[in-house]
Amino acid sequence: MFRRTVNAAGAPTGPWVQYGITCFPEDAPGPVRPRVTMAMVLAAFHDTDFAKPTLDVQPRGNVTLVTLPTYFQTSWPQSGYQPGEIDEVDPARMAGFRVEIRPRVKSITYDYGDGSTSGATTSLGGPYPEGDITRTYTRAGDFTVRADVTYSGQFRVNGGQWIDIPGDVTIRGPAENLTVKTAHARLVSH
Repeated sequence: MFRRTVNAAGAPTGPWVQYGITCFPEDAPGPVRPRVTMAMVLAAFHDTDFAKPTLDVQPRGNVTLVTLPTYFQTSWPQSGYQPGEIDEVDPARMAGFRVEIRPRVKSITYDYGDGSTSGATTSLGGPYPEGDITRTYTRAGDFTVRADVTYSGQFRVNGGQWIDIPGDVTIRGPAENLTVKTAHARLVSH
């Protein structure tokens, strides 16, 4: 953003001086200067190497039983930018400005592999007994489960205020195999 001093009659008395960054630099008066546009920010946001959410499943070993609640928890791998981490965009892409992008979780959708899903939610789930993302399978089989995360984001220019980025990006989590077995009770005499 630019400002200019004026006298009591409203006539300009000085040059235009930049005093901040605007999301709409094309509307700012003054000479054409390098600027960061929302189109540049959106392109960088969509190019971010987002972390792909993984699932921790309980019971451990990715084997569960029919009618037994199975607990799911989303976790973030070391690779990629997870929620809250800051991606510094190459200044050459941003007209020389230092632009940072911070991913945020908008929602997570859990796919249980049996045709059912839950979400969209912001819950990361959790382990037994307090985890709130569970599935009780009604039949035995091998299922492919995953968590898909929808990221929103924020950006800032040269260490300024964080500004929300319009839109979002959905990242499909890697699939994991889950085996659901049936237990049979047997009476044994001695």
